[in-house]
Formats: sequence, structure tokens, C-alpha cells
Amino acid sequence: MVRPPAVAGLFYEGEPMLLKRQIEEVFKHPLGPGKLPQVKIKGPREIVGIVSPHAGYIYSGPVAAHGFFELALDGKPDVFVILGPNHTGLGSPVSTMLDNWTTPFGEVPVDKGLAKEIAKRSEIVDIDPVAHRYEHSIEVQLPFLQYVFGQITFVPITMMWQTPEVAEKVAKAIYDASVELGKDIVIIASTDLNHYEPQNITVKKDKLAINAILKMDSEALSKILEGHDISMCGPGPTMVLIEYAKLMGNVETRLLKHATSGDVTGDLSAVVGYASIVFRKKF
Repeated sequence: MVRPPAVAGLFYEGEPMLLKRQIEEVFKHPLGPGKLPQVKIKGPREIVGIVSPHAGYIYSGPVAAHGFFELALDGKPDVFVILGPNHTGLGSPVSTMLDNWTTPFGEVPVDKGLAKEIAKRSEIVDIDPVAHRYEHSIEVQLPFLQYVFGQITFVPITMMWQTPEVAEKVAKAIYDASVELGKDIVIIASTDLNHYEPQNITVKKDKLAINAILKMDSEALSKILEGHDISMCGPGPTMVLIEYAKLMGNVETRLLKHATSGDVTGDLSAVVGYASIVFRKKF
């Protein structure tokens, strides 16, 4: 069984050559890094994870490109663990799957051993392909990784339960499983920020959420989202990255880029916020 792409031709171009051109355009976009990534397969491997948006490439692609630009310079890990929110409401509340995925660039293998070990150790992560069938938040990260690194392996984890307590359990399972199996991993936390409010309001709300992420404070992030009515759609994946970074220890954070859909379209009346944030080991 192979999971076919659910949003190719919708969130990103569905033909390989058009998709390659689209990705190169978002890297060179004024809101992007401004140039194509220079890949160092055997780089320093300091990056623990990134926060990356998951809207259509024409909206969030330039912001997302900043994170993948940094990954290109850092070197290729054994496995990417990509966590996204469950927008569809289908399947188990927290789930991985074992089937490989496809994009217009080709097949992307799932590291079945690591996925099984995470599920076994967490007691909260189920193996359930139904939760992933139509979900876009993980899928849209894959063509970027394929463009940068070529062949990769990954583990998908989708989350409906998005609390600090759940995030802590998932992070511990990922950490323990990767250590047990000797896997060098990078976590990609897929999330957009505030949704469908005017530009000035979204920018203020986004800054509150971003500051909590940069401080690696899951509890503060959860309280800020609730207290200020911030419609960030991937707090669970982001908190997993925060808690995983704490387990790693000696990690610093940096905001690479923040922008909104309004910065792309010019319509500032109802925008969605996007941020690219890197978590990196300090030496």
C-alpha cells in the first residue's frame, strides 16, 4: 500500500517540472531566502527541528523555504519526523502510519521500524492510516525535502489531541525510540499561526505565540493561545518539538521569518500568519 498525494495540484503543483519551478520560485521570492539552497549532505547536523507552515505554496511557501534553506546547509539526517495537526477529524487522535507516501517527485519511504517503536513507547500514538488519508499538513513538507535532499525517509505523526501533556508523551516516545534505534532525526512541526483576522491583529497575536515558542515554553504557549484567542492550528506538533528539544538539552531557537498571507496577496483584511523557526544544538 502507498498513500497517494491528497493535495497535489491544489496546495502545490501536481507535475514534477512545474513543482520544481514552483519550489525554486518560493526560495527566490522576496519573502523567501532570496536564493536557492546550497546542499551540504554531510553538514554539521546541529538542527534539532524546525517549525514550518503548511498552507498552499503560493501563500506560505516563501516563509517555509527559510527552514528548508537552513536544513540544506545543516546536512541530511537519517529520518525526518514530521508532525502535523489533524484538520479532517478522521482516525485516531494521535497516529502514525507504516505505508510509504508519494508526491509528484516520487515515493517517500516511511521508516517503519522507528514508527512502530514510537507507537510502542508512547502508548498514545496509534498506527492508523485513516487519520492521514486526506490530511495536508504533513504532505506539503515532503516536496521541499525531496527537492533539497532527493531520497529521504520519514515518520508521519498527526495530532487531534494538542495539549502540553500529550506533546510531552509524544516527544518522550520520539526521543527514546530514536536513541534506542540509533537514529539521527530532525523534527518538523507543521503549523500555521493566527487565522482570518486583519493583518494588524494577526501580527500582534502571532508575536505572542512566537515568543512562547522561542522561549521553549509549552505551557505558556498553550495559555497564550487560549487567553488571546489565537487560532494557531498546530500547537501540538510545535509543543512536541519544544519538549523534544528540552530532552536533547542545550538547544537554542531562532526566528527565521514571519509573514502573513496578506504580505503575499496584498489583502490585509483577513490573513493567516506563518513562521519559520529553527531549533539548533549549541556547541
